[in-house]
Amino acid sequence: MTDTYLRSLGFFPTTRTPRSGQLAFSQAWRYQFDHLAADGLPLFIEHPLGIDVCRLSTLESPLTTQDVFASVDLHDRSAFQVAMSAFYTAHGGMGARLAAKPTSAFHPYRRQA
Repeated sequence: MTDTYLRSLGFFPTTRTPRSGQLAFSQAWRYQFDHLAADGLPLFIEHPLGIDVCRLSTLESPLTTQDVFASVDLHDRSAFQVAMSAFYTAHGGMGARLAAKPTSAFHPYRRQA
């Protein structure tokens, strides 16, 4: 999966994801889906360092296997979409859209006069 593909589905990088659009396989990345479930739970995906899987969770950084509800092959887009559908079905459907977050925290330096 690529950054472009994930963004086309409605995911956006979390604050802990490296900012580069060309993420290396050896880097971990985390994204959040732009819609909550009907019961208010968020959907996060994470690619752990060097492991060829994508983990889906309601937590940004799942630490235990109980926190992960699906693990799919990193390049298996159909399994990924099935896992997303199963999540929203289990939680009452798709709920509210999240407010847009700024994509950059860059603020240019301005000299005080």
